Amino acid sequence: MFEVLRDDYPIQTARRYRASTLTSYSLTVERVVDVMRERLDAPLTLDEMAEIAYLSPFHFNRTFRTITGLPPGEYLAALRLDAAKRMLLTTSLSVTDVCFDLGYASLGAFTTRFTQQVGLSPTRLRHVAKALADEPLQPRIATHVDARRQTTLLFGGARGVVIAPPTFAGPIFVGLFPKPIPQGQPAACVTLLAPGHFQTNAAPDGTYYALAAAAPFSQDALTYLTPNARVLVAVSPRPVVIRGGQANDSISLTLRPLDPTDPPILGVFPPLLTAPAAMRALSPGFN
Repeated sequence: MFEVLRDDYPIQTARRYRASTLTSYSLTVERVVDVMRERLDAPLTLDEMAEIAYLSPFHFNRTFRTITGLPPGEYLAALRLDAAKRMLLTTSLSVTDVCFDLGYASLGAFTTRFTQQVGLSPTRLRHVAKALADEPLQPRIATHVDARRQTTLLFGGARGVVIAPPTFAGPIFVGLFPKPIPQGQPAACVTLLAPGHFQTNAAPDGTYYALAAAAPFSQDALTYLTPNARVLVAVSPRPVVIRGGQANDSISLTLRPLDPTDPPILGVFPPLLTAPAAMRALSPGFN
């Protein structure tokens, strides 16, 4: 449960809810999310979602934002793109088939939206996944971390600490995003090989959410391209303000298992894109 609200709705409002009320709201939203997942190929209006939740449309919209950090329509769109990403990476269906199987009316609109939110076009995502199949990922991630460390020593950014369960071992990605959902390319990011202190590279001045995602060490690229239930996540409890290249405050991110109501992780972890095979797959003229 994110408990992060839209920018014009103070997060302190969520904190005034009793724990029992938040739990009840979370279960209500989870019920609607389950229906969303079952009906990804069909329209689902706000009124229909509110009816499933047994709430008025206004109250449902407010409740849904309180729990997930996103409006219902935007959350549903993210679920559809996540399903599309998984279908592209785990089936041989054509991009066109994936598009229309999920209820999109236009291939062009689907491709544009997918590219914006995932960071790669459907075809390029498949190229990268295929190229990474034989890439030794752990050394590549370590190399990426070392390179980033040298960069962040020279420039400002957001600083903080990542806290993880004592049994966790794997790369941890931290990024700054304009919304409380890891989609598209982050404004700034850093990858860690273990929990602890971090500093991102410089980000343009603005207001962001710090989000972290961590997956166990694996040589299978799909572990990182299609995060599953083993992934741990965290989101900053309040927006991060960057002014003059520096964050307004230190950030503490405590990793936890995914909740059923968490928005999907749409973006591709930056270390994967710096692998030599991936960079070849992304080069102009690659077939």
